[in-house]
Amino acid sequence: MKMPKCQQTEQPTVFGWASIARVGLVQAALGAVVVMTTSTLNRVMVVEHALPALLPGVLVALHYLVQMARPRMGFGSDVGGRRTPWIIGGMAVLGLGGVVAALATAWMGTDRSAGIVLALLGYALVGLGVSASGTSLLVMLAKRVPHGRRAGAATLVWMMMIAGFAVTAGLAGHWLDPYSPARLVTVTSVVCLFAFVLTLAAVRGLEGPAIAPGEQPAHRPYGEPLAKPRFREALREVWAEPLARRFTVFVFVSMLAFSAQDLILEPFAGTVFGYSPGASTQLSGVQNGGVLLGMLLVAFASAAGARLSHHRTWRHVGSLRGWTIGGCLASGAALAALSLAGMHGEGAPLKTIVFALGVSNGAFSIGAIGSMMRLASEGRQQREGVRMGLWGAAQAIAFGLGGLVGTGASDLARSLIASPGEAYALVFALEGGVFLIAALLAWRISAPAPARIALRSFSHPTAGAGLSAGTPQRQTT
Repeated sequence: MKMPKCQQTEQPTVFGWASIARVGLVQAALGAVVVMTTSTLNRVMVVEHALPALLPGVLVALHYLVQMARPRMGFGSDVGGRRTPWIIGGMAVLGLGGVVAALATAWMGTDRSAGIVLALLGYALVGLGVSASGTSLLVMLAKRVPHGRRAGAATLVWMMMIAGFAVTAGLAGHWLDPYSPARLVTVTSVVCLFAFVLTLAAVRGLEGPAIAPGEQPAHRPYGEPLAKPRFREALREVWAEPLARRFTVFVFVSMLAFSAQDLILEPFAGTVFGYSPGASTQLSGVQNGGVLLGMLLVAFASAAGARLSHHRTWRHVGSLRGWTIGGCLASGAALAALSLAGMHGEGAPLKTIVFALGVSNGAFSIGAIGSMMRLASEGRQQREGVRMGLWGAAQAIAFGLGGLVGTGASDLARSLIASPGEAYALVFALEGGVFLIAALLAWRISAPAPARIALRSFSHPTAGAGLSAGTPQRQTT
């Protein structure tokens, strides 16, 4: 006998590595457009148009500010039950914003005021596109990737995004020579179009069923529509959850410490250690190499912990929460070492310390992203997008403030302290202290107890079906 629609449960698509790689392609496409707007166009404004560096700084800050819309974007995908339209729509808006930003940058060469006004629109569109596509992409990962693959999935997706940065910067840089405004617009438009087409190909048939088991109440009478709450009510419900609220604060604090170091590391190396521009750029490469190693380390440890979960030691080794806390502590220790190096001056093992900082940052990042994927489904059902959007907004605000806080603190310290090394040492020490606070916040965050999970699954048959199908909602690390 055919079951009524209200009693049917569709099996969600559990992502294997091929599907995770397809998500990574979308993330790479997103990164390709973003790197054009936050790197290439900025350089053209400052060098070719001789505009103040403050202008691209304000535009990049605007693109972060607009990402406060992430919770609203996530709510929209929650209500609709599908993430794919938001990913595609977000990439379309992102690509449009990239083209508008390029047109505005070219226009600045002939009409500075009009170009700046158009650039504000372009960068706002970039922020909206990243909000819609990036938030829904992470929610899709959180709902479809099994527990044992989360760290590996986060590593693969973020490595592909970094690859998108690198490949786009290299190829676009080659095609932009010799520079002309028309060539800038053409190259940017080609990158944006390619990114959109790649997204369409990557997400085709990827999502599977729109509603996973456990999301549609089994007791709802047949034919009665699901109630659609207002966004403010949904946001208020999520913020009332202690777990979501604590993780929001953790994301903001940790990402503030993470981003505050970026803009002062190379000036520190040049001022205190006498590094040339080329040598300081190579130092950033050393740090990025450490970040990559830290990501891979967490991915392999988490996979091993999932396979050998019956051994207590390996279960702890694979804990994403443990790597998040440990990465924050190690990052704080590395910044403390940088502080000592600043006071010691030349002769300190700067490259070794920076590499260790990179490893610590990479481990913390993957641990935090994996924990984010796990916690997105902890709490009220059909609020995953709102939670992920809330955390994405906290990250965007932290990144927007981080550069300002780091550079402002270094300028203030150098104005008050005669020795540049000691001034930078104070700033690095303060940033290390923020990482220690982040570690304390991460330690206070824990998943629901197994007994409560079992009780919840027993009380709601559809929730139990979700567990048996391999969905990651209720698994702990």
